Amino acid sequence: MDSLLNPTDTVERQRDKLVEICGALMRRVQQTPDDQTTAYVQFERAALLEAQVRTRTADLEKALDLLNESNAQLADANMALETARSNLDEALESMDDGFALFDRDETLQLFNSRFCNGLGDVKAKLAKGMSFHEFVEKVSGSRYLDLPENMGPQDWARRRLIRHEDQRVVFNIALVEDRWMQVGEHRTQEGGTVILQTDVTDIMREQRRQRETLVDTQARMLRATLDHLEQGICIFSERGRLVGWNHMLERMMSTALPRMGMAFTQFVDLFCPMMSFSEGSGLEWLKAWADHWDGRKPITFELTDKTGIIFSVFAQEMPDHGFVISFSDVTVQHRAAAALRDVNKTLEQRVALRTAELGVALEQAERANETKSRFVAAAGHDLLQPLSAAKLFAASLQDQDLGDEANQISDKVVGALASVEGIIEALLDISKLDVGQATFDIQDLRLSDLFSSLATELLPSAQAKGLDLRVIDSDAWVVTDAVFLRRILQNLITNAIRYTHQGRVVVGVRRDGASRVRIEVHDTGPGIDEADHEKIFKEFSRLSPSRSGSNGLGLGLAIVDRACRSLGHPLSLRSVPGRGSCFAVTLETAPPRQAAPHLAGAALSDPSALEGKILLLVENDPVLSGAIEHWLEGWGAHVLCSGAAVEALDMLGEIDIVPDAMVLDYQIDGLYSGLDLHREVIRRYGPVPALVISADRSPELRLGCEVMNLPLLTKPLDPEELKAALETLSRP
Repeated sequence: MDSLLNPTDTVERQRDKLVEICGALMRRVQQTPDDQTTAYVQFERAALLEAQVRTRTADLEKALDLLNESNAQLADANMALETARSNLDEALESMDDGFALFDRDETLQLFNSRFCNGLGDVKAKLAKGMSFHEFVEKVSGSRYLDLPENMGPQDWARRRLIRHEDQRVVFNIALVEDRWMQVGEHRTQEGGTVILQTDVTDIMREQRRQRETLVDTQARMLRATLDHLEQGICIFSERGRLVGWNHMLERMMSTALPRMGMAFTQFVDLFCPMMSFSEGSGLEWLKAWADHWDGRKPITFELTDKTGIIFSVFAQEMPDHGFVISFSDVTVQHRAAAALRDVNKTLEQRVALRTAELGVALEQAERANETKSRFVAAAGHDLLQPLSAAKLFAASLQDQDLGDEANQISDKVVGALASVEGIIEALLDISKLDVGQATFDIQDLRLSDLFSSLATELLPSAQAKGLDLRVIDSDAWVVTDAVFLRRILQNLITNAIRYTHQGRVVVGVRRDGASRVRIEVHDTGPGIDEADHEKIFKEFSRLSPSRSGSNGLGLGLAIVDRACRSLGHPLSLRSVPGRGSCFAVTLETAPPRQAAPHLAGAALSDPSALEGKILLLVENDPVLSGAIEHWLEGWGAHVLCSGAAVEALDMLGEIDIVPDAMVLDYQIDGLYSGLDLHREVIRRYGPVPALVISADRSPELRLGCEVMNLPLLTKPLDPEELKAALETLSRP
C-alpha cells in the first residue's frame, strides 16, 4: 500500500487514491460471491485499509493545520520585521545627527539622510557596500573640507585611519565657510563601527566669541595696570615692532610720542640719542640684543639724560619671543646713595681710628692666645711620645705573670697613663681648633662602619657600670670628616656613660628633612638644667661632683662644640632634669653607594696570609717602629726595619732581597718621603706592593696616594686594619 501512495502528493490527491482503491476492492469482492473465504479476507483487508486511510487522513489534516499556522506566524514575523525596519528608519531620520553603520568587514550598511550633510560632494556618492577606506578617501578629497595648514588630503586620510584603530574616537573637523563638525566613532559588540556626525558650528563660534571677549577684557585690564605703574613700559613683538606702551613712557619721551608698529631701532633713535649709557652698554649693543630673535637673556643698564635724570632700564624676552622694556626713574635713589656715601666717608674715618686702636689690642690678645695654643700643641706632642712608650712598657708587664698584686698595679698604671694620654689629646684638639691648624678631610662616610667601631670600643666601659649601651645601626651616608666625627660621637657617648648611673645609653639616627640626618645620643642620667646648657660646652667646666660624679678636666664637650662648628654640623641639646639628656649632631646626607669591604673583616678571613712573608718597615720613630715590628712578627712575617730611606735602600742592596710588601712612613727624613722611597724601589727592583702610614690627614697626601694606587692608613694605627691591609697587598 505504501507503494500506491506518494508522500509528496497533496492530502486531497492521497485521499482520492484511497477512495479509488477501496472501490476497486469492493468491486472485486462482489464479482466472486461463491468464494466466501476470499471475500471475507478481502473485506477485512478493505476495512483495515479504510481505517489506515482514515488515520492517515487525520494526520494529514493536522499537518496541514500546523503548516497553515506556521505560515501565519511567518507572515506576522515578516510584518513585525518590516515594522521594526520602518521604525528604525524613522528613528534614524528623526535624529539631529548624521548616522552611519559599518559592519565588521568595514562596509557601509546603513546611514540616514543627515550623514555627511556638511560634505555635499561626499553625500552624493554614499552607497551601501562602500568600504570605510573608500569613505575616508572621499572625505579627505572633499572641497568642503578645510584642511589644516601644511596638510594635504593624503596626510589627513592617513591620520584619520590611524584614529579609526582606537576603540572610541571623538574629534572636530573644520569645514569651509567657518563651519565645524564633530565626529564620534563607537565599536559595536559584533565588531562594526557606528559613526555620529554633529554640527557644532554654533558652539565653536560661541567659544571663539567668548575667547575674544576674554582677550579684550584682559587687554583692557593689562592696559589699565600698565598705566598705573610708576615705570615706563613698552612691549615689542618678536620682530621688534612696538605693540604697546603706557602713559608713563609717553611722559618720559618728552620729545616725541611712540607709534604703534614702530621698529625698535626707530624707538631707540627717538628715545636714547641725548642720553649716556652706563659702563658696559651702548646703543649698538642694545640694538644687537633686540635683533637676536630667539633666546635673549635679560639685561639691565642705566641711562642718564642731559638734565641729570637717571633711568634704570630692564629688558627681558617674553614666552612668545617678543620682549618688554621698563624704564624706572632712580635719580632720587642715586642722590640719596651719594649723600650716604659722603656720610659713610666721615663715619669710616672715625671707625678706622677706633678700629686701629682695637686692632692693636686684638693683635696682642691673639698673639698671646696663639702662643698659648702653640705651646700646648708642642708640649702635648712631645708628651705623647714618652707616654706611648710608657704604655708599651706597661702593656708588656701585663703579658708577664708577676702575681696578682703586681698585675693589679700594672692595670692601674695602664689606666692612669691612658687617662693622661686622653687629657693631652683633648688639649691638642682644643689648641688645633683654636689656631686653625685642624685639617679636615671631607668625604662620604657610611654611618654603619663608624657605629660598629664605636660600639665595640665603648661597650666594655658601659657594661662595667651595669649600663645597657645600644648603638642602632644605620645605612645612611653622610658628608663629614670621619676622624673628627668619630671623636665627636666618642666624646658624647663617653660623657653619657660617665654621667649615667643606671639605665641605658642609646645611639641612633633620625631623618631631618630630605637631605639631612640627625645622630642622637640619649641617656637616662640626671639631666642638665637649662641654665647649664651653655656652661657645659666651656673649657674646664664641669657639673658639680654631686650632680655628675665625673672626673677629668671637662674638655670633651668643648671639643665637640668647636669641632661641630668647624665642620658645619649643628649641635643641639635636649634635657629634662631627673630623666636624662639627648645630644644631637645634624649632618648633610650623601648618595648611597657600594661600601668597600671592611679591612678588619678581611684580615680575619685569612689568618695565615702574612705567614713567612718578608716585609720592609721604614719608620723614623723608634718606639712606634718597635711596636709595629712586634705586631708584624706576631703575625708570622719576617721584618726588615729601617729608620731612614737611604738606610733602607742600602740594606736592600746589601742583602739582595726584594720584600713581599712595604710599610712606609710618609715623613721619613729630609731627603725622601714615603712616596719618594716607593718610586725609588720601583725604579730599582720593579713593582713592590706598599702602603703608607702617616699622621697627616691632608687632602694632598690622600690624592698623592690615590694617584700612585697606595693604601693610606692614618695614625694612630689600628692593628687589625694594618693586618688586613697587608694581607690584601700580600695576597697573590
